[in-house]
Amino acid sequence: MTRPASSDSDEEEVFHDARYPSDEEADLLNQSNTHKFEANKLFSSARYSEAVTTYDRALSFCPNYLDYEIAVLRSNIAACHLKLEDWKAAVEAATASIDRLDKALSSHLQGETASGGRASDGAVDNNKVVELLDGDGDGDGDGESEEAQLKKLQEDDKRKEDIQRIRAKALMRRARAKMQLGGWANLQGAEEDYKALLGMGNLPAQDERIVRKALRELPGLINAAREKEVADMMGKLKDLGNGILKPFGLSTDNFKFVKDEKSGGYNMSFEK
Repeated sequence: MTRPASSDSDEEEVFHDARYPSDEEADLLNQSNTHKFEANKLFSSARYSEAVTTYDRALSFCPNYLDYEIAVLRSNIAACHLKLEDWKAAVEAATASIDRLDKALSSHLQGETASGGRASDGAVDNNKVVELLDGDGDGDGDGESEEAQLKKLQEDDKRKEDIQRIRAKALMRRARAKMQLGGWANLQGAEEDYKALLGMGNLPAQDERIVRKALRELPGLINAAREKEVADMMGKLKDLGNGILKPFGLSTDNFKFVKDEKSGGYNMSFEK
């Protein structure tokens, strides 16, 4: 079976909720997984460009509404781009993964609420007490058996854990790529991602050490990048101003700006 390639474009979002029959979905997912496993082997063999191509092929078969499965593929693609040192592509792939995980978690929580499961305000609480639900609320259980309910709740919790695990990987990959890209905005973005990671509470010890080290270093890097970009911008503005003033025999050096310590503003004076 063949299927046109899918993407995260706005046009395809219209069809996000359109679902295949269960047998066709299973067949498409099986083909997608076959390509994913092949891509995993290519990655392990350090054939990263080929792995990206094969992950893309896996995406082309994966139904567009399977947000979690797509998020995993996008996160894996981000890992390939990191190995290839294509930092911009890594940021884009990791961001696409995180966006899909947001949808996956939202759909999962909506499904819990619609089925009478545990309510949530959108935050994942892995310490929440699991309560089995009786069919009529009197303890007789005229619906699912307690064993079936428990199994479903365990599967729900497993999916939440999986979503958070992939989110942590995608955030780590995006933060690392932004650090490599550098610049004021990218470094601020990396700091935000690392702070989000630290707040998740599910990081392995080694990853947590990396995150804490980055958060110690980033404030200084951000300040340096900001000062450089502001200086560059002022230099360009000065060049522009000199170009405008030159026909009048003037330059920006004729204008002096003195900071008013009381107001924090600047006073301008003209000097020949």
